[in-house]
Amino acid sequence: MSAPVVDEANRRRTFAIISHPDAGKTTLTEKFLLYAGVLGEAGAVKARSGRRSATSDWMEMEQKRGISISSTALSFEYRGHQLNLLDTPGHRDFSEDTYRVLSAVDAVVMVLDSAKGIEPQTLKLFEVCRSRNLPVITFLNKYDRPGREPLELLDEIEEQIGLRPTPATWPVGISGEFRGVVDRRTGEFTRFTRTTRGTAIAPEEIVAAASAAAEEGSAWEHAQDECGLLDAVEADVDLPSFLAGESTPVFVGSALTNFGVRHVLDAIVELAPAPQPRLDVAGLPRPLDGDCSAFVFKVQANMDRSHRDRIAFVRICSGRFERGMVLICHRTGKPFATKYASTVFGAERTTVDEAYPGDVVGLVNATDLNIGDSLYEHVPVEFPPIPRFSPEVFASARPLDTGKSKQFRKGLAQLDEEGVVQVLRDPDMGDNAAVLAAVGQLQFDVFADRLDVEFNAPIEVLAAPYESIRLTDDQSAQRLREIGGIRVLTRGDGRLVALFESRYRLQRIENDEPDLVLDHIIAG
Repeated sequence: MSAPVVDEANRRRTFAIISHPDAGKTTLTEKFLLYAGVLGEAGAVKARSGRRSATSDWMEMEQKRGISISSTALSFEYRGHQLNLLDTPGHRDFSEDTYRVLSAVDAVVMVLDSAKGIEPQTLKLFEVCRSRNLPVITFLNKYDRPGREPLELLDEIEEQIGLRPTPATWPVGISGEFRGVVDRRTGEFTRFTRTTRGTAIAPEEIVAAASAAAEEGSAWEHAQDECGLLDAVEADVDLPSFLAGESTPVFVGSALTNFGVRHVLDAIVELAPAPQPRLDVAGLPRPLDGDCSAFVFKVQANMDRSHRDRIAFVRICSGRFERGMVLICHRTGKPFATKYASTVFGAERTTVDEAYPGDVVGLVNATDLNIGDSLYEHVPVEFPPIPRFSPEVFASARPLDTGKSKQFRKGLAQLDEEGVVQVLRDPDMGDNAAVLAAVGQLQFDVFADRLDVEFNAPIEVLAAPYESIRLTDDQSAQRLREIGGIRVLTRGDGRLVALFESRYRLQRIENDEPDLVLDHIIAG
């Protein structure tokens, strides 16, 4: 292998943070940047309208609601490594965008609220991680507040998620009276000191065991007893089982006060895997030192409102990317010039001249690139497609101002390409009779907000009377159109879908006419 590309790839750590809403994901993201020296001061992340906007939440609607809606790429240096952090949507309605982001990372940090433990969204997100065999680092957050016993949380992780928890750090002091952590790998006790509103790095003091026993008293004894139990069951960090997706190193802390944040950031460097050769659709690995290849995992428009641009976010899979090089899109066979290539930090961007496997590059004005496209320099490659989640809610939309029809159609096409919603069209009627399909209701709110703000096309969203959706083909579509209560439309990728007003009707058809093609739309 050629040393420069492989050496640069080994310096990369590309990861995502996943959590249930309000578990502290965006706060942890901001504190990672603080500890990496990217931010001079961190602002306390507050919910709703009183919340200061974090670096990763650039969209106006995100700042108003205090949630992450659109995944964002952040790249920064730490301990001689290049860390690529892909922030993921924090609301349950945006699991499809999360899936696309997780297709581009090599590891995951799972944030759990220590007072709540495993929540429904946590389970759903972890299933996506499992489907991709992603190694998971767990952070028990908010330990500075009253919460549950950490041993109880470990049992819940193992029972509900199926990962064997292996605590790397363990708290001294009960939840709500957090003193510091014991590093079970070294035996060191780190005592933390609060800073004003958590805006600065928390001072850390390494305390010898004898001194800790004398100064921390019963809190130290209790922590040592629990560490003894963990030792007895051999719940030790094990790199092979972590990389195999069988165990999860566990860290305890508080992102808000910066307690334990450094330990997690260090673990990403020390434990998370560097980029590996990516498998193509035939299951063959693309060598890291081969010529340049990449795939598009996200498309985002209007990050720069003044230019109305369109950025395709690509994960570099092999070779050395150089700005200005020409890449071929496998789907179209057409060349794509990369003159306007950027690294993206929240809504800010900087021209990038080169990138290596694991890096995320934003290709500006990529009007011909779609989510899932494979790109290559010389040797053709097609990477596996990114599956979709099945929509669960449906709606129609109409412009409130008929004079804005052109803007409405433009916005409809753009947001469909981005995957904000799926736009299902009737070939004979076009956008006027389009049906919007989404995983959750909030996607429609974002769709309407962005049409209004970015395209100056305010709309009214109306619920559509459909309960189920299936993929179908031309032959089956002819028969389905003869049956009442079913509508056959075309998805953005050209696939035919059948919408059913009644789940009972769908079940009857599946039983009575099993030869019809009615495939589930699933992620996996």
